[in-house]
Amino acid sequence: MSFQIRPYREEDSQSILEIINDSILNTSFNYDYYPKSLEEIKEMFLEKVRDGIPVLVCELENRVCGYATFGKFRTKPGYSRTIEHSIYFREGTQGKGMGTAMLKQLIELAKTQGYHVMIAGMDSENHGSYRFHERLGFREAGRFPEVAFKFGKWLSLVFMQLNLNQHPGQV
Repeated sequence: MSFQIRPYREEDSQSILEIINDSILNTSFNYDYYPKSLEEIKEMFLEKVRDGIPVLVCELENRVCGYATFGKFRTKPGYSRTIEHSIYFREGTQGKGMGTAMLKQLIELAKTQGYHVMIAGMDSENHGSYRFHERLGFREAGRFPEVAFKFGKWLSLVFMQLNLNQHPGQV
């Protein structure tokens, strides 16, 4: 099984749409309620590319199975060197090393662009994501009980962070 990680292309939008909408409609790991449209995805990712923000796509057997990117953590200028990343995979493709390879590349790109801290936000019940981030050097920085509501239950948010300048040997 070989996979390829490459930059986003507009023709990836449909596959990414399917991945995002699946996470919205079928998991409590994405706190959004409403599926995205193809146009929303295209615009969101083309804006990232225009702004110099990396968007990585992972292909397995010539099929897009995941993506990773980052964006502003918060909008105030004091946060300008802190980013929050997103990494999502098609159901059934996790656990094959692709996420580790993608996030390592994304971390290196963030370092190259001069960012200081990368944040990972996840639902407290997403234990796989928590362990995944721990293996890559992220440490829990905060827990916010019952800040989201989806599928008839209260959800708790966990923030983990990686200080990019303090972990040169991690990735």
